[in-house]
Order: sequence, then C-alpha cells, then structure tokens
Amino acid sequence: MTSASIISNAPLSELIRKIETGSIADRDVSATALAFVRDGVITGEGPTTAGRVHFSRALDADDAAWCARILTAAANTNEPVSRAEAETLFEINKAATERSDDGRFDDLFAKAIVHHAAAASGLPVPPRSVALSPDTSIESWAPTTAVGVNTEVLEWIASQMRGTRRNNRALMRLVATLIGAATLPLAHTLPNFLDLGM
Repeated sequence: MTSASIISNAPLSELIRKIETGSIADRDVSATALAFVRDGVITGEGPTTAGRVHFSRALDADDAAWCARILTAAANTNEPVSRAEAETLFEINKAATERSDDGRFDDLFAKAIVHHAAAASGLPVPPRSVALSPDTSIESWAPTTAVGVNTEVLEWIASQMRGTRRNNRALMRLVATLIGAATLPLAHTLPNFLDLGM
C-alpha cells in the first residue's frame, strides 16, 4: 500500500492531527483533508458537516473555517500552497453553488491560489498564517506584474476558472492584471479568459 493510499484512507481526524501537531510538512495530507470538505459540500454529509444541517452544493461558514484550519495548520505554515491543495479548492469553489459564509471562502480561495501561483513561479511568499489571514490584504503580498510569474501556472488557473458559474472577482482581477502584463503568446492561449465577467 502506497503512502498516498494510506493518506486517502485515513479518517479526517487523523489527517487534522497530523497537520496540526506534526513537525514535518505534508501538503498531500492537507489536500486530502480538503477533499473531505469538498465531499461534504457536494453531498451535505460527512465528517465536516456533522452536528449541523447542511444541504448539498452549499458552503457555509463552518466549511470555510474547515478550509482555513486545514490550510493554515502548523505543519505547513511555511510551505507554499501546493497544486493538489489548489486543485481541491477549485473543486470546492465549483461544487458550492450556494454560499452562506459572508465571503470568507472566496477570500481564502483567492489568496491560496495566488500563493500557489507566486510560489510555483519562484517568487517569495509570506507564511500561510500571514498570507491567508482574513486580516491580510492580498494586495499587500501578491505579485502585481507578470515579471517572474510562470505562464504555465497562469494558464492552469485560467483553465480552472473557465466555464465556472461562480468566479472569484479578487482572483480574476489579479490574474487579469498578470495576464495583461504578460507576453502576447499567453494572451492568445487564453482567448475567453478576459470575458469571464469582469
């Protein structure tokens, strides 16, 4: 049995314990824990919805709190948001057609995706506890030009956002700024991105 299959079969409580008390970073564990939130949003059932009424395809303040708890757990605080974590956040965003979290998930989502994009491009990013905090403005640390930003990462983000019924305005604004400042070859690979409703 591989370590990935052991992680995917672990109960949520074990995953949370590992990332909150462990001294070794493991972003795969965080991505798997986020998948529990995604599944709870999709079905309205599971360990992240226990003890409260939760409808399918809905995201509430507790779901947003689960995401924040997982993403800012001690073991990963100095690690950039991984592609696997970012992908799961995109899945949560797509699954949650109803929102009752006062925008907390959207804020966290935008910051986590930009944190991933900047770090994957080799740009410096603050620790998660700072970057993903609701008290920290994304503009205070996010890149404002495409200089140094990996175009493959921007293309990936744009492909994740394409066709989504609900787009995150803060994320769209930042990515559009980066794409606008990027080279022309990137602009022609993303013909529909700038028409996403900005």
